[in-house]
Amino acid sequence: MADTVARHLVATGQLIDEAPVEALAHAMAARRLASRISAVREAVGLAAYHTGEWQTAIAELRTYHRMTGLQSHLAVLADCERALGRPERAIDLFRGADQEKLDQAVAIELLIVAAGARGDLGQKDAAVAMLQVRELTSEATDPWAARLRYAYADALLAVGRREEAREWFSRASEVDTDGETDAAERLLELDGVQIEGDDEDDEPAEEIAAGPGSPGAVPAEPVAGGADDEDALGAEDRDEDLDSSDAAAADRDEDDEDEDDEDEDEGVDGRRADDPAGDELTDDEAGTVAAPPGSARGEKPAGDRESGTDQR
Repeated sequence: MADTVARHLVATGQLIDEAPVEALAHAMAARRLASRISAVREAVGLAAYHTGEWQTAIAELRTYHRMTGLQSHLAVLADCERALGRPERAIDLFRGADQEKLDQAVAIELLIVAAGARGDLGQKDAAVAMLQVRELTSEATDPWAARLRYAYADALLAVGRREEAREWFSRASEVDTDGETDAAERLLELDGVQIEGDDEDDEPAEEIAAGPGSPGAVPAEPVAGGADDEDALGAEDRDEDLDSSDAAAADRDEDDEDEDDEDEDEGVDGRRADDPAGDELTDDEAGTVAAPPGSARGEKPAGDRESGTDQR
């Protein structure tokens, strides 16, 4: 049983970034076999977080903390609270944490989440102030340093301090050797530089922007009746040809009126042919769908993915 549980945990770790749903399935299989093992509960909680199962993540990680006495995933718990629309609880987790017992990376991550929660509440200036800690200007090159500078730059941009934001995106990029953030891309964006490969001519198919809780965009509805644009144009051409034939037939009928009755019996039939194409599709029938406003870079499905964890 120990070997089976271990294999499930290894699979969870290997799949959690690329295939989180499968990772969660492996973690749950391990939990069914060994629910009293703290590492199993931790694996379930983290896998649930990566799949957006916020309540499950909170329950499992709290159980892990009780079993071990550790507070190593407070930032994840706080981000789950934000995802559930409870930023106040995220701030309470930050206030109630014993900062002296936290690893520095965990403490910085929790700070970033709490600042994001301030932003959720509309307290954007307070978010900027929270991130002005001494670690912000330290010479550290650890991954948390890049994430902290990135979060601070993003908070500055949110309050309209564009030049300062550019400076801190640059400083985040300098220490982001592991690619923890997209600071370099944000810096180019602020400078008005278009990244090569962005072709304006390649227009995507019409879509509806994903709303809260939606995994992706919804494709536009197909044209009513299954007709495409070429069929509609062909119908217009056939209508024009029929109209021309009808006009010519009407002229011949007028000439035949001057003939005698016998000639009238043998005259050309000037009746209009049936329209084989039918009426042309209107815009409404064609399934035109207007896309609602999309989200911003973060737009944050649940937590702020740019803030440090997956959801920041």
